[in-house]
Amino acid sequence: MADTLNNNFQNVTSQVLADLGPVLTGERDLHHTATAALQVVMSAANASTGALFRFQEKPAMLASIAASGFTMFPQTAVFPLLPKHIHAMIHATGAQRLCKERCDIFLSSTGNISSAWFRCIAPLRVRGKLVGALLLGERHGGANYSSELLAQIGHLTPYIGLAIYNHQLMSSLEERTTENLRLIASVHSFWDDALAAFAATIDVKHVHMHGHSIRVGRYAAGIAEAMGMNVAEVTEMRAAGYLHDIGKVTVDKHIFTNPGALAPAEFQEMADHTVLGHRIVSQVHFPWPSIGAVVRSHHERADGSGYPDRLRSDDLSVPVKIIAVADTFDAMLSDRSYRKGRTLGEAATELSWLAPAKLDADCVHALLVQLRRDAVRQMGPDRAWPKTSPDERTRKPFLDSSIACHISPTDIDHFVSELNRRVNHGRAYSA
Repeated sequence: MADTLNNNFQNVTSQVLADLGPVLTGERDLHHTATAALQVVMSAANASTGALFRFQEKPAMLASIAASGFTMFPQTAVFPLLPKHIHAMIHATGAQRLCKERCDIFLSSTGNISSAWFRCIAPLRVRGKLVGALLLGERHGGANYSSELLAQIGHLTPYIGLAIYNHQLMSSLEERTTENLRLIASVHSFWDDALAAFAATIDVKHVHMHGHSIRVGRYAAGIAEAMGMNVAEVTEMRAAGYLHDIGKVTVDKHIFTNPGALAPAEFQEMADHTVLGHRIVSQVHFPWPSIGAVVRSHHERADGSGYPDRLRSDDLSVPVKIIAVADTFDAMLSDRSYRKGRTLGEAATELSWLAPAKLDADCVHALLVQLRRDAVRQMGPDRAWPKTSPDERTRKPFLDSSIACHISPTDIDHFVSELNRRVNHGRAYSA
């Protein structure tokens, strides 16, 4: 008779473990895993109610992660724990019956639910560490929790405990990773704010230069975003824009106010700001690797006509190409001592015609994409077509607030079409 009961017990346990396996190894969140595991155990124990709890150390308590069968149950049920309760659960041998006299051994009476709701407790432990508890209420038909059933439940709890432990470990890793990212973001925010303030000092040479470096950083970040770069790369492009003209702090102020063509010596002094700027940033450890190349090479051009090294397109990195476009765009829109700034339409037209001979076509295209977004946004949600998404409507404008977006999406589409035609040398492609 004993052998028969033992065989039946082993068969039931094996079946329950077979049912629990897919539940505990499935890629679900903790609530779904706990709920499914609880259902399996309650079915095997023929329990009418039950709940799974995880152990929280500070402050010490059991907090529910799943419950079933109750008419009313708190969103999160808690049992505050005293050291004696924790000690009892760590040293309990398997599942334990609960009754009025035994409840205080394992559970406090100060929780937001009553321990009288439960008839069985099974502490969940991993390598001797308490990770939670399984609590079951009355069984259907009023049957007691027999020693055999308690033993069966005790065989199941290590698997449930391990699942909860693994989920908590992953949650802890995610929290730590998130916190590290926050720290990184705060460092970059510090750099961003500090460099923005520094950029303002670069542009004090002349009234027409005020805000230039800040705007180039803004436009460079927008171009990078439209090209699909990640957040870190967009941040790098903004910083590069802030610093691209840092060498101009060494240029004589009167050169910026010259209303006519620069003398050869003056032009050389102006051109040397790229080399001197590169020398300055080379002595500083920035968190972005492209700063040096951008400062030195942002006046290089795709056809080799730029300075200081007359590099061609294949020799230039993407960050350099982005800053070149952003810098040229803002220079076109800005007043200078020798000319008035162009309108947005004129600047967009001229910029698109400089690609691909002088400027990188992909970067110019990305800038036109951002201009089109501003143009669509300017039309308002009732006139915009295709309809803009909520994210698009709340997106910050690409253009600086001092520049009105008096250009239509249709005009920009025309610029893009002409740009693509030139890049493809007029070739037509068919499917």
